[in-house]
Amino acid sequence: MTHKRTIVDLIGNTPLLHLRQVSELTGCNIYGKAEFLNPGGSVKDRTALGIVRDAEARGVLRPGGVIVEGTAGNTGIGLTLVANALGYESVIVMPQSASQQKIDQLEMLGAELILVPACPYSSPGHYIHVAERVAEGRSHQEAHGAVWARQFDNPANARVHFDTTGAEIWAQTEGKVDAFICAVGTGGTLAGVAAALRERNPAVRIGIADPHGSALYSYFTTGELAAHGESIAEGVGVSFVPGNLQGTAVDLAFAVDDDTALPIVYGLLKHEGVSVGPSSGINIAGAVAMARELGPGHTIVTILCDSGSRYLDQLYNAEFLWSRKLPVPDWIVA
Repeated sequence: MTHKRTIVDLIGNTPLLHLRQVSELTGCNIYGKAEFLNPGGSVKDRTALGIVRDAEARGVLRPGGVIVEGTAGNTGIGLTLVANALGYESVIVMPQSASQQKIDQLEMLGAELILVPACPYSSPGHYIHVAERVAEGRSHQEAHGAVWARQFDNPANARVHFDTTGAEIWAQTEGKVDAFICAVGTGGTLAGVAAALRERNPAVRIGIADPHGSALYSYFTTGELAAHGESIAEGVGVSFVPGNLQGTAVDLAFAVDDDTALPIVYGLLKHEGVSVGPSSGINIAGAVAMARELGPGHTIVTILCDSGSRYLDQLYNAEFLWSRKLPVPDWIVA
């Protein structure tokens, strides 16, 4: 009998999906790693499992312990799913601006959810700083202890993408990948995949697709952290350089606005039947920009982070889109 022992055994080994429209548009082969097929519905399932297994191995997470994290949502969902499967409790600190679908799913999974006002990273009220304080307090209160996952500067984050995501991309492209690009939230995916691919072929080009409102495009092009505009994409785009990303060389950086990313999301759903969230639109737009920079004939891989169903109140809400002066898919207003 072939079977998996637990739900965590289903994390990873996601397929590469050929993105027809953008491939035809650019003359390159552009592929998306279908991370929305992970059991928790996003690329962050890998991060969650990697962090938990590392904490177990180091002896800082004991049976019955509590995992605390600050997250825009997907890492919290992944951590709670892993915690439920492995016998831990989870406390998730999240900004109130997160999509209602993510909030609902975390409540359904049984996470202890703490919602805080959205504010800049420099504020002590930012969800990352709140999570750190909550973890410190809980570590003295819980009978089995508590750990802060600290996904933004936890080496286990990049390591799991080095061991799994990057290795899978190399194998799935049979070593013919020319470039990899994605947006940055914690930096773990970009850093880990970049290291894995460059170890196998130092000529692989690495790019960052940065949403408006983030400071990393400016950082990698001018050396200064400066942000302009805003984006509805959750979980990507930061005003600081995450610890995971420090030391990772980026060959090409592209700033992507929502007016460019959202039509890609809608076109992918309408013409290829694939539902993805705004961050995937940022990633694919970045892959298109990279393809135009490199020229036809290259193989470029990016990340399809999660499903559009997590953003129904934004992506497919005409009033919300109109209020932001963003493109509205024609089948909503027809």
